[in-house]
Amino acid sequence: MKTIFNQNTVEELVLRINTLEANDTAQWGKMNAYQMVKHCSLGEEMFLGKKTYKRLFIGRLFGSTALKGILKDEKPIKKNQPTHPEMKITGIGNFENEQKKWIALLLEYPTFSNTNFVHPFFGKMSKEKVGQFVYKHADHHLNQFGK
Repeated sequence: MKTIFNQNTVEELVLRINTLEANDTAQWGKMNAYQMVKHCSLGEEMFLGKKTYKRLFIGRLFGSTALKGILKDEKPIKKNQPTHPEMKITGIGNFENEQKKWIALLLEYPTFSNTNFVHPFFGKMSKEKVGQFVYKHADHHLNQFGK
């Protein structure tokens, strides 16, 4: 399974992110291109330990089961999955700056040290699970925009 801890995987994602344009339209969901790259930047900041979010009660009940379902095989994450309320992006912003920020954050994974990471929905995640999920999350949103 692909992981963000593989340099070739990071390079693939960076190439795909660089094909995004501010006026690209999502094939599903409610986000525009800026909102998607901002959402992904917030996700990377969370996984890298730069931001934390309150653990959701529903995640305590179903999070580990949901994570197992996502990481059981190479299939992409299903469309229109729920998002943590604090990671729902509205409004507009500077697409190019956020795009560059997302790439810069992806390039930090070789020095990943957030080994006690607890996802607000999925709960405690090993480095291996973080690597797989981060790739799948980025891939999901790039596919959302046909990239």
